[in-house]
Amino acid sequence: MSRIAERFATLRRDGRAGLVTYITAGDPDLARTADILRALDRAGADVLEVGVPFSDPLADGPVIQRATERALAAGTTLTGVLDLLRGLRAEIQAPIVIFSYANPIMRMGPEVFADRAREAGVDGVLVLDLPLEEASDFRALLTSRGIDTILLLSPTTTDERLRKAGTLGSGFLYAISRLGVTGVRDTLADGAEEMVRRIRAASDLPVALGFGISKPEHVREVGRWADAVVVGSALVNVIAEAGASDDLPARVEEYVRWLKS
Repeated sequence: MSRIAERFATLRRDGRAGLVTYITAGDPDLARTADILRALDRAGADVLEVGVPFSDPLADGPVIQRATERALAAGTTLTGVLDLLRGLRAEIQAPIVIFSYANPIMRMGPEVFADRAREAGVDGVLVLDLPLEEASDFRALLTSRGIDTILLLSPTTTDERLRKAGTLGSGFLYAISRLGVTGVRDTLADGAEEMVRRIRAASDLPVALGFGISKPEHVREVGRWADAVVVGSALVNVIAEAGASDDLPARVEEYVRWLKS
């Protein structure tokens, strides 16, 4: 059983929803990213999503776009991110998921990437713009190395494609609650609960719901019907506000503990 599957099995046994946290690697720099990941783990995040900065994002809103710009300006690369995770893996208890667009992985070479991800102790990979129709070969590369393939589903995903994602994916399925780009919202998207219900009807994999979640009440509400909640832009904004200050890890830890409250 993978580390991700074990974590979701524990959540199910304990009767609670998990918290998946997203950060952009290299914002404000890779050394501080290591501090942030340690803080997230201490605070009890159940899965750590580590975003690889990419110059031409499709789905990222302004908060994550600015984080990506800062990370790229700091010289962050996919190789650098994997090297960081390899050195940090022994200190982190939570599963780690690489969140990337296809371009950096294709430039490195999918097989080389899969090997390096395994060496770094990566537990799952989510390629944001990888179509289901082209996912089989990449999934085979990851599966042969014990890495889960995390697939992204949207409100417009058809039932047929939901079933296909349930077959191809592993670890968990990442459902985005609304169309458009990432960003903090005051209210949950209409239809989010119905979307989770549709996914559950098509697959037995755990479902994590994200896009717009930023408050404990959001976490509490989504946790009633999803297996996990994904928090991204709101956390990235905390990191942006703290910048390079000495209390950055403490503020990250405080925010995650507040969400889990």
